[in-house]
Amino acid sequence: MTATAMRSWDGLLAVLRWTSMAVLAFMMASICYDAIMRYAFSAPTSWSLEINSFLLVYLAVIGAAEAQRHDAHIRITYFKDRLPPRVRAGIDLATGVLGVVFCTILVWRGGIMALQAFEYGERVSSSLGTPMVYPYALLPIGFAALGLQFLIDALAAVPRLAGTTDEEMNR
Repeated sequence: MTATAMRSWDGLLAVLRWTSMAVLAFMMASICYDAIMRYAFSAPTSWSLEINSFLLVYLAVIGAAEAQRHDAHIRITYFKDRLPPRVRAGIDLATGVLGVVFCTILVWRGGIMALQAFEYGERVSSSLGTPMVYPYALLPIGFAALGLQFLIDALAAVPRLAGTTDEEMNR
């Protein structure tokens, strides 16, 4: 992948990281506000639970690409770390390809869900009445980002599978 494309990808992930931090800060403040209003003043908010439920989905799907980028997903690598480098590269390639396939299916199905919610005007049955197209649209966006990161990881595994070292690639 070109250096410009990777810088652009890093920039996009930085934007997603900062928006995730802002969403988390907002969630913390709104949940604290709702708890204070509920227990101190017996006047709970009508919007906090609904908004924070959708923002939790945002954090889960949007943060997944960033976690994959930094190799931060939970996993057990005891056996993989003891394998030869080429076998590890093959496992990384297979994981990347399967991740791309999985994410492609979720982008496709999530896009259909969001489109149908938009076409039929689906809303949450609450006083806020949030249009469901917004939380549903988070699925294809988040899984598209995750799928691109899986593709980058798979492409990075190919030279290692061929036995090319980092020094040879940088020449």
